Amino acid sequence: MDQNNKNGEKRLLRVGITHGDTNGIGYELIFKTFANPLMAELFIPVVYGSAKLATYHRKAVESEVNFQIVASPSEAEPNRVNLINCFDEEVKVDFGKPSAEAGKAAFSALSRAVEDCKNGKLDVLVTAPVNKANVQSVESSFVGHTEYLQKQVGGEPLMILFNQLMRVALVTTHLPISKVAEAITEERILEKARTFYHSLRHDFLLSAPRLAVLSLNPHCGDDGLLGTEEKEVICPAIEKLKEEEIPVYGPYSADGFFAQGLYKNFDGILAMYHDQGLVPFKALSDNDGVNFTAGLEIIRTSPDHGTAYDIAGKGVADENSFRQAIFAAIDIYHQRHFDKESNVNPLPKLYHDRREEGDRQRHFTLPFETE
Repeated sequence: MDQNNKNGEKRLLRVGITHGDTNGIGYELIFKTFANPLMAELFIPVVYGSAKLATYHRKAVESEVNFQIVASPSEAEPNRVNLINCFDEEVKVDFGKPSAEAGKAAFSALSRAVEDCKNGKLDVLVTAPVNKANVQSVESSFVGHTEYLQKQVGGEPLMILFNQLMRVALVTTHLPISKVAEAITEERILEKARTFYHSLRHDFLLSAPRLAVLSLNPHCGDDGLLGTEEKEVICPAIEKLKEEEIPVYGPYSADGFFAQGLYKNFDGILAMYHDQGLVPFKALSDNDGVNFTAGLEIIRTSPDHGTAYDIAGKGVADENSFRQAIFAAIDIYHQRHFDKESNVNPLPKLYHDRREEGDRQRHFTLPFETE
């Protein structure tokens, strides 16, 4: 979408928001976020969900936020919460309990929102938390948002968790620990590191980001005594990345890396598996973490937590991470466009009026000109 309207003014972005698990805290996060009316002045929110469910949740958490029902993002208006009804079926709300109904409701909203994003009807997508097991009752291949987006959009997605402290990306995402080691290949590390580096430069506008790579085994394998993946896979991948002039360092033993505060010296940290990166990230965060799916044409973010069944319906959920996810999606959208525009060459050839020998025009070729 063009960032400007017909009058040449900056237009408000359309932000798609899925309601997530309907027995969790998704709607509470939405209502608390838009309790501040200034939020809807910064962009046009388009919630994908159910008017009946939204009304039920609003009453449960005693929110006074109103919404209007629209048929498509094109009908959405600024200064209000717009909601698209993604299904008509009655869905029972049973706070804090998993159910197939909740999974179906979550998937209906997600699939509709992703389709609109693919078709350019939305600028960015923010997803509320889902229960993967619930969604699998409807979509058996569903492992998580990241994998679903890859299937629908294509590309090579990379999960990046970030806040003001650090940015952590994962080589493997939703895998059982028993399958992690075999999934750590040189090719996969190279792919994820390249995507991470590219995202840091173009989505976060860091000119020369420094990457740290964590080891898989304790104490970096202890010279082969505790595993050989470091010697045989991780170190060779790091050397190849250095040959590509990507500033990458490691491998570092994860415990010492975080305990000693080494994360402060790097722009990005590439962890080998889910909990290795996310446990320290969340432990050091102040409920301000954002999950960003890099490597895709569309921009998708989410809060860095789950459905929070233990507090669902009680009105005590903290919406800060969700709000930060919205801000991050908007920032990344503008940063991508700024990066793209700043690298466009509108004048591939530069001519001077000054004439030389035989009245020939001097011709200068710009260093990035291609045939």
